[in-house]
Amino acid sequence: MNYSDKERAYLNAQCRVEKLRNFYIHLIVFIVVNSVISTVKIIRNMQNGESFQEAFFDWNTFGLWMLWGIGLAIHAFAIFGLAFILGNNWEEQKIKQFMQEEERNNLN
Repeated sequence: MNYSDKERAYLNAQCRVEKLRNFYIHLIVFIVVNSVISTVKIIRNMQNGESFQEAFFDWNTFGLWMLWGIGLAIHAFAIFGLAFILGNNWEEQKIKQFMQEEERNNLN
């Protein structure tokens, strides 16, 4: 089946939107689930005699946030790529910068 360029572009855009939507769902689930689990752990630890600070800064409270956060960061990198970290025009800006440096070096 041959697709026209417009159809192919539409299908690619639709796929990207679906991936982005799935990432946002992952982010929302990450925040909600970790918030509930952390709240339950903090309340339980406080009922066992710990102060709020001890319960809040317990490693077990943040362990899930960090481990799942690594997975979320990998998911974000898969969706946004280096543009997420470096910006959209980073590569083009670096090329221009290096070309200008070469021109300056050649003039000297």
